[in-house]
Amino acid sequence: MVKIIDPYGSELVEDYSKVIKDFGLEEFKLELFPEPNKLMRRKVVFAGRDLQIISKCIKEKKPFYALSGIMPTNNQIHLGNKMVVENLKYFQEHGAITIILVADLEAQAARGVSLEEGRKRAMNFHIPAYIALGLDPKKTIFYFQSENKDVIHFAYQAAQKITLNEFNAVYGSADPGRIMGAVTQIGDVLYPQFKERMPGIIPVGVDQEPHIRLSRDVVNRMKKEKYFLPSSLYHKYTPSLRGKIKMSKSHPESCITIPEDINSVKKKIMRAVTGGRDTLEEHRKLGAEVEKCMVFELLKQHLVEDDKELDKIYKDYKSGKMTSGEIKQIAVDKMTEFMKDFEKKLEKARKQVHKLNFVKFN
Repeated sequence: MVKIIDPYGSELVEDYSKVIKDFGLEEFKLELFPEPNKLMRRKVVFAGRDLQIISKCIKEKKPFYALSGIMPTNNQIHLGNKMVVENLKYFQEHGAITIILVADLEAQAARGVSLEEGRKRAMNFHIPAYIALGLDPKKTIFYFQSENKDVIHFAYQAAQKITLNEFNAVYGSADPGRIMGAVTQIGDVLYPQFKERMPGIIPVGVDQEPHIRLSRDVVNRMKKEKYFLPSSLYHKYTPSLRGKIKMSKSHPESCITIPEDINSVKKKIMRAVTGGRDTLEEHRKLGAEVEKCMVFELLKQHLVEDDKELDKIYKDYKSGKMTSGEIKQIAVDKMTEFMKDFEKKLEKARKQVHKLNFVKFN
């Protein structure tokens, strides 16, 4: 088992400390942001780039933007998307101009999804899903990559600022589809600055760091344009229920998707790695090894909003008062509630989708 769990985020375990060191990131400081969300409070958000400038924008009520992209490749999202939306929602509630782009060109180039199919999936599922997860539809701006000529034109400018060797170093390979997707993403990251230069933040999983790094490199090579370097915010992975570092769609038996049949989710949770001892007697005596428990991590990252409630679960489980079976049942009950609520909000959001604020391009 990869030791990557830290029940309360009290310290950065070796894996994430190494990520910060290797990529030259800054460790997340809770005091930077007023009214932090649960991911920030629990150190699930662990690092970023140029966070001070975004903190200043929030505190001084200066303009800034928060941006994320949707890849319309199937009709499910994962728990990592949920964390991105939660952080976008935080910045939206603290004054950010919030923009969601549909990466239909990238989906076509890298995944073979036609523009028509990408649009259909985005309108029917992905955009409503992001609203169901908490984005304010009245305060969010949407656009499709394929319609945004400014982004496409900028991608060609960005391509002139990157060498093939550099691209290989960042991504490990340089096939044409990946190159086109990456340079178009740089255009997306900077799109809100085309009309007015302002700071912006991109909340993502740390696996998306190469895109941020390349975008910042391009900005540094276009100093005459006076773009702000994009800031970023990184959250930890949601671990696989079987104890690996990251949930992966390639291992569906231990990966929860949104939406998913609750009976399927229940089976996965019931088979999950916990911190329970070998026998009930030993568990009552020694208590759980919470740092090894994937179910507690699921509660911490996704299912328990109230810190006091989470603290009680932690103490009861750590002391041996709560068993592994009981913590699994809590997770099943809360996940059932979450999935039902999501489906209800998804249907409501689908009825709103044609009224949303889509950028109209000439």
